[in-house]
Amino acid sequence: MNKFRKLLFVALGLIALAPVASAEHLVILATNDTHSQIDPVTKNNMGGIYRLRAIFDTERKINDNVLCVHAGDAVQGTLFFNIFRGDVEYPLLDSLGYDIIILGNHEFDNGMEELAAHYKNVKATKLSTNYNLDATPLKDMFLPYTIKRFGDRRIGFFGINVNPVGLISAKNCEGLEYLPCEDVADATARYLKEVQKCDMAIMVSHIGAVPESHAGDEPTDETIAKSSHYIDMIIGGHSHTDILPGSEMNRVPNADGKIVIIGQNYKTGTYVGRYDIDLDNLSIEYARIPVDATWDSRADYPAMKAWLAPFRVDIDSLMTRCPIATSARYMQNNSVAASNWISDAVKDIVTDISGIKVDAAMMNVGGIRTDMPQGEVNEGVIASMFPFYNRFVVLEMNGADLIEGLQAMVNRNDFSCVSKELSATYDPKTMKIVDARFNGKKIDPKKMYKIATIDYLQTGGDGMTSFERAKCLYEDPRAYGDHVVKFVKNLGKQGKVIDASDQPRLRKK
Repeated sequence: MNKFRKLLFVALGLIALAPVASAEHLVILATNDTHSQIDPVTKNNMGGIYRLRAIFDTERKINDNVLCVHAGDAVQGTLFFNIFRGDVEYPLLDSLGYDIIILGNHEFDNGMEELAAHYKNVKATKLSTNYNLDATPLKDMFLPYTIKRFGDRRIGFFGINVNPVGLISAKNCEGLEYLPCEDVADATARYLKEVQKCDMAIMVSHIGAVPESHAGDEPTDETIAKSSHYIDMIIGGHSHTDILPGSEMNRVPNADGKIVIIGQNYKTGTYVGRYDIDLDNLSIEYARIPVDATWDSRADYPAMKAWLAPFRVDIDSLMTRCPIATSARYMQNNSVAASNWISDAVKDIVTDISGIKVDAAMMNVGGIRTDMPQGEVNEGVIASMFPFYNRFVVLEMNGADLIEGLQAMVNRNDFSCVSKELSATYDPKTMKIVDARFNGKKIDPKKMYKIATIDYLQTGGDGMTSFERAKCLYEDPRAYGDHVVKFVKNLGKQGKVIDASDQPRLRKK
C-alpha cells in the first residue's frame, strides 16, 4: 500500500479538473470489450463504429454534460487488428470522443512497446490505479484517478485492472507491477471522497462481473462492491457479461447496505450503457442503448468512412477471395465441434512444421474469435477466427503436469480444446478429474509426453501453470493463424471438408 499511497499523492500535482459546467444531469455513456468490431457483427447485425458515433453525437446534442468511457479491450478480435495492429482502433477512440479509457488484457497482445506507441497519441484520459507502470514503456501515460466538475459537484473516476497472471503473456507485460484490486479500489474511493472532497467515486473496471474459473479467488466487480464503503458506481468490462438494468447484478448492496450500481454491456459494441446521474440528489438511472440498425439513418459520416477506406482494401481482399475450403456445417466459435476441430488440426500442423512426432494438442477455446460458417470458406474467415499473434510450441512434460493441465481446463469449463488422443472424466460435484487417458490408456504421471500448444498457454495463460514447468522443444516464428490458413487451403485442395465431432473430450463421470 505504500507504493499505492505514493502514487496517489504524486498524482495530486498532475490532475487537472475539467472546466466548470452548469447542469442538473450528467450522462455517462460506456462501452466495454468492443474487440476491434468496426462493422456490425454479421450474425446479429449489432454494433458498428458508425452507429456508435451516432449514439454519442445524439446524446451530446440533447445533453449538456456527456462523458464517454471505455472499460478496456478496445482491440483484438477482427482482421482490423490482425492486419493493422491498432492503427485503426486507437485513432477511432479519439474520433468517437472517448473521455476516459482503461486498459484491458488484450491491449497488451502486441507488447508494451507497440501499445505505448499508440497510447501516446490517444487524447482520452488514461486511468490505471492498480498497475504500477513506472518500469515499462507506458510510464507517465496513466493517472491513478481523474476528477471532473459539473456545477458544484466533483465526480471522481479511477481505473481497476485485472491481475495479469494467467491472462497476459509475461513477456508482453514485463516490468508491470500489479497491486491487488481489493486493496486499492475502496481505498481510492475513500481518498477521492475524504481528501479530494468528491461527491461520487466511480470505478471503471476490467476485472469482470463474474469470477473467471481459472483465476481462483480473484475478486469481481460484485465482490468489490459488496466489501466497499465508498464506491458509488462501477462501469465494468472483461467478462462480457450482459447486465440488465434493475437486475441483482446491476444493484449490489455495499458493506453499509447502500446500493452500488454496476453495469456491463456484453461485447463487440452490442450495447452502450447509459448512466444518468441527477446532480441534485446523485441518484443514478442505468439503461442500455442497443447499437442496432435504427441508428443507420443518423450514421452517415463521409470523412470517417473516407479515413477507413484504405484499411478496408486489404480486409475486403481477404474476405472476397475465392473459397479455399468447404465447411460441412456451421460451428459456433465456442462450441465443442469448433474446439475439437482446431485441436485436431493443431496436432497435425505442428507435427508437420516442427518435424517432431507430437503426441497430442491442447488449445484455448477463447482463441477462436468468430464462427465457422457452413459451406464455402475463404481466407478472411479463417484469419478472423484466429487473429492472435501467438506462436505454436511443442512442450515436453510428464503425465502429472499433463493431468494438471487437463484439470485447469475443467476448472475453466473448457471441455473440448484437446485433440482426440486425450480424454478425461471428471466428477461434476467436485469438478475434479477422476480418470485421464492418452489413446485410451491411463496417463502415466511419470511418462513424458510431447504436447503441441501456443506460447500463451506455455507461459501459464488461462491457468495452465503446469505448462510453465515443461521443456520447450520447438517454437515456431510465425503467427499460428498463418499456419491454420495454409492447413485449410490444403484441405480444400485435397477435397476434404472442415468438420469435427460434437462430443466433448473432457466428460462428466
